[in-house]
Amino acid sequence: MKVAFATDDGIRVNAHFGQSPMFAIYNVTKQGSELVELRRLPVVLNQDEAGKIESRLEAVGDCTLIFIMQIGASAAARVTRRKIMPVKVPFGSPIEEQVKRLAEMLQGKPPMWLAKVLRAEEEGLTEGEEADGTHG
Repeated sequence: MKVAFATDDGIRVNAHFGQSPMFAIYNVTKQGSELVELRRLPVVLNQDEAGKIESRLEAVGDCTLIFIMQIGASAAARVTRRKIMPVKVPFGSPIEEQVKRLAEMLQGKPPMWLAKVLRAEEEGLTEGEEADGTHG
């Protein structure tokens, strides 16, 4: 599954969803994880709140989870409507630690919130397989 991390340095979760200058995108599976890419958001002067949220939704639209330091209520509602689960973590949490914890959770018995997300992702894949026929 693809997981996004709100960051300004690519190393730590240290950004609010609406102000995050980039997202570190990882592919996390039971077997491990890998950094897919750093998605930097273009700087748009005088962008309103709705525009900021929309540009960030576009950047993480293919992700299942997004780790953030903070997220506003309206942004959280829009994220969850896109079937992306926001996960709040303490400011400065190392991304590598969060990725490792997530991979470990996938190997064991995932907590209820993660099991629900995984079930939804599997159902989505069986409905409309990814274009190249691969899974997650």
